[in-house]
Amino acid sequence: MSKLQRAAAQQLRNDLLKFKSGDRINVHFKVIEGDKERIQQFEGDVISIRGTGINKTFTVRKISDGVGVERIFPMHSPKIAKIELIREGRVRRAKLYYLRNLSGKAARIKSKTN
Repeated sequence: MSKLQRAAAQQLRNDLLKFKSGDRINVHFKVIEGDKERIQQFEGDVISIRGTGINKTFTVRKISDGVGVERIFPMHSPKIAKIELIREGRVRRAKLYYLRNLSGKAARIKSKTN
């Protein structure tokens, strides 16, 4: 194992929740403004998970004031305080980019409990 792989392996996080595409999650992440630090929440649907190891990222999409907002989070970032699973979604694809073109009821993801 090279030095780079060892350094990356030390930074991997095991404390985060397991989730998949289609799930609705609430991501709590640390925001630093000047010398102050606070936790901000971003709640939305996971539309993609990509990468492996330290390079793994996930994209969360929400609708804010009628406008779609997407944010990409590094999975193993120390700025993520915690991830809460709100609802498991029932989807048949790994990447849900088609949701960008839908609006209203058509853009909803069915819940796994139904």
